[in-house]
Parts: sequence; C-alpha cells; structure tokens
Amino acid sequence: MTLTLYGIPNCDTVKKARRWLDEHGIVHRFHDFRKDGLDPGRLQGWIDTLGWDKLLNKSGTTFRKLPDDQKQGLDAATAKALMLDQPAMIRRPVVETEDGLSVGFAADDWQARFAA
Repeated sequence: MTLTLYGIPNCDTVKKARRWLDEHGIVHRFHDFRKDGLDPGRLQGWIDTLGWDKLLNKSGTTFRKLPDDQKQGLDAATAKALMLDQPAMIRRPVVETEDGLSVGFAADDWQARFAA
C-alpha cells in the first residue's frame, strides 16, 4: 500500500501519527506542506472529497490569529485560498492511500484501517 502523510513536522499530531506508522512497520512517505508545498489541484481534490470545513482547522492558532473579517462568510473558495496561503491552517495529518483519504489521527481508527 502506498501511503502519503501530509503535514508539518513539528505538529504534535503529525509526530504521533508518524510514530504510530513506524511502530506498526507501515511504510509511508511524508510530505511537508511548508517545505514541499501544496498543489492547488490536490487541495481541491481533498475539498471535493472531505469538504473544506473538515480540512480547515478553525481551532488552530494560525486561524485564530486571522482578523475577524477574514473569518466571516467562509466558503470553499475563501477557505481554499487561506489554506494555500497558510498550510498550517489545514487540519493534520492528511493521509492519502489507494483506498481513500482521511484527515486527523486516532490510533483505534488507524489500527482498523492500516494494521488489519
């Protein structure tokens, strides 16, 4: 199985997810949003599959620091622009495999999905 984990290396959730994959011997490729960039077409595919509201991390520091006028009236286009401009606003990790796409980390869910 080809697994790509997208995120930021200093994110605690990404660290937990990578550690879990390593401990379970699951080969993966890590894609650093900041260093490796983010293709707008790929982000659009994620939005189409998961929804922008699931991808946009409104509880994160980066989003909370935005001026109030940028937080109001969000839609898919404005959320996409924010996430492309500041990838730290994307909920992490995003995981792509041949059989699907997911966002976030929960050991029990990953056990059922990847280690079964």
